[in-house]
Amino acid sequence: MRMEDSLKQLRDMANSYLSQYEPIVLIFATLLALLVARTLHSFLSAIQEKGIKALVIGFIMSSVKLIPGVRGYIESEKKKAVEKYRSSNKSNRDDWLTALPRIGLGKEVLGKLEEAKSKDEDWKGKCSGTIYIGGNQSEGHFSLTNEAYSMFSHTNPLHQDVFRSVAKFEAEVVAMTAAFLGSKEKESGGQICGNMTSGGTESILLAVKSSRDFMKAKKGITKPEMILAESAHSAYDKAAQYFNIKVRRVPVNKEFVADVKAIRRCINRNTILIVGSAPGFPHGVIDPIEELGELASCYDVCLHVDLCLGGFVLPFARKLGYPIPPFDFSVKGVTSISADVHKYGLGPKGTSIVLYRNHEIRKNQFVAVTEWSGGLYVSPTIAGSRPGGLIAGAWAAMVSLGLNGYLENTRQIMEVSKNIQKGIEEIPELFIIGKPDMTVVAFSSNVIDIFEVNDIVSSKGWHLNALQRPNSLHICVTLQHVPVYDDFLNDLRESVKLVKQNPGPISGGLAPMYGAAGKIPDRGLVQEVLIEFMDATC
Repeated sequence: MRMEDSLKQLRDMANSYLSQYEPIVLIFATLLALLVARTLHSFLSAIQEKGIKALVIGFIMSSVKLIPGVRGYIESEKKKAVEKYRSSNKSNRDDWLTALPRIGLGKEVLGKLEEAKSKDEDWKGKCSGTIYIGGNQSEGHFSLTNEAYSMFSHTNPLHQDVFRSVAKFEAEVVAMTAAFLGSKEKESGGQICGNMTSGGTESILLAVKSSRDFMKAKKGITKPEMILAESAHSAYDKAAQYFNIKVRRVPVNKEFVADVKAIRRCINRNTILIVGSAPGFPHGVIDPIEELGELASCYDVCLHVDLCLGGFVLPFARKLGYPIPPFDFSVKGVTSISADVHKYGLGPKGTSIVLYRNHEIRKNQFVAVTEWSGGLYVSPTIAGSRPGGLIAGAWAAMVSLGLNGYLENTRQIMEVSKNIQKGIEEIPELFIIGKPDMTVVAFSSNVIDIFEVNDIVSSKGWHLNALQRPNSLHICVTLQHVPVYDDFLNDLRESVKLVKQNPGPISGGLAPMYGAAGKIPDRGLVQEVLIEFMDATC
């Protein structure tokens, strides 16, 4: 009875105190308290999501834009930046078609295609990544995959009852890839399954969507979050926007790999997915997949391993004796993997694979519609109709090369990668970022502007990738580089020498823009410039 007496006494005291106020005042006070609580909750959530620094900068910039004339000035500068970026791409729309020709050209159109193609950049041997097949497009493996594609260019695996051959090719591509990514290992569970997609981004999107829905069904998570290192591919940010998932990005450690302790601190009741990369796109280093697998298993969340770059190199590099740490389904906790056939798998552009540990997870990838007047509908990937020619091309690429072909290709590109790394280390003004595990070599400088070096190297025909945090460049080594890597190192040495002797941006170079973009504190403004550029070029 003492508890009841205490509650009655407390209620009487509250009623006595509140009786001196008008009911309308109490109602408004309650509403005000709710408003303050909601505002405080939103503020704290924004701090948690963006950080105090970004929030303060965003508030200051929003306030500054209210000053008369400032918004107009900012818009003018954005337009200048977009125009400069567009001009650097050498894209001239003056002769672009805006309507169908009144009379079709027939086979003459092939001449138009050849003419347009002749104006493209000379990519042979000079692009970071991009073209992974050696040789030229009129012979060898190029010719083989092109011919395979043309044989099935009008097929569509959506109609499996008609194009049984393409359905078979897809199943075999998935099974062959799964076989060298751990499906034959006892630890995998023996249920590895998957599908072909249009590229690494779609593979990642599907893995994220499947993980979200799987964890919702398993744990009832309705406010999903995923955790990834800042070096993880931007496709995860795209997935987050598409599928309404909160992203928690954590810094990399001093070795430029995912910080496992930082990831552990971010795990909460809404976590659906942890991401690891093997290797990460920027620096070519492999995240500690085994440790991430332990985390995923301990907290019962999904773990996706991004093998888009490494899927068709790491298994073979390991067979060749390179010290490659565990990265595939043999690691406990890994629930999905993405691997691109159109990179080191040497398949035609537009071919990738998403794999799952079991069918229970993969079923969340599918979309089934039962109430459509057009009949029953089910689709495995984001696309409905899919080009069977690409599937056939990927199958032809893998079967024609075989294990021996991939081993030989890997031997060549790994050797060239190590030679390029050694050559860069011998240039006093440059240093390697991290410890490259594969065929991506990132480098920077503490004494010269690395983006000015990039402009000089670009003027010599090379196409490297510009990185940030820290400002740096990387080259993704392919078979195209095997015969010309010495030329690259010579041009890089000369470019470094020129920048050191004559520091400062070259005319038409993008170094000032890259440098400015990295220093602008308002990242929302940089985002706006990127969107304006994309809107103006597509």
